Amino acid sequence: MSAPRILAIAGSLRTGGFNQKLLALAVEKARALGADVDVVDLKTVGVPLYDGDVEAQGLPPSVVALRERVAKAQGLLISSPEYNSSIPGGLKNAIDWASRAPGRLFQGKWTAIMGASPGNFGTARMQPHLRQVMSSVGALVLPTQVHLARAAEAFTPEGRFKDDARQQEVEALVTELVQRVKG
Repeated sequence: MSAPRILAIAGSLRTGGFNQKLLALAVEKARALGADVDVVDLKTVGVPLYDGDVEAQGLPPSVVALRERVAKAQGLLISSPEYNSSIPGGLKNAIDWASRAPGRLFQGKWTAIMGASPGNFGTARMQPHLRQVMSSVGALVLPTQVHLARAAEAFTPEGRFKDDARQQEVEALVTELVQRVKG
């Protein structure tokens, strides 16, 4: 049986940001479970702002490349901060481009959502928005999610969790995702 293919995306563009760290730990677990993980860096992928006029002239090469990566994936792993209690623009823009016709690239793909924030809510306000968007594009969103509050206190300087309970929470989410993708 081939390895499950997971596309991993951090909604934060900040190098070394909390959601980059959270995603790295989740990716590590997914790979340990035998998944083939493709990590998309929204900062370097170079997708322009969605514009119907641009789309009408033909998809930009960066959009075609992103869509190909989404199409190859069997599942998605998203770690995102919340900006003004909602989805960061870069992440939403990437989803918008990838969700355009032709094809329904997210249709039936299991998706795990998690997020880290320096505040006390741990992305609890953003995640319902992301869940709604992913569901509307046809993804199957896991009921389990991870909210990492006070993220500035959660990681060691090496990017590991200080608390084993947090590590176990992330590992449980990733394990559920990989199992669902395997079917």
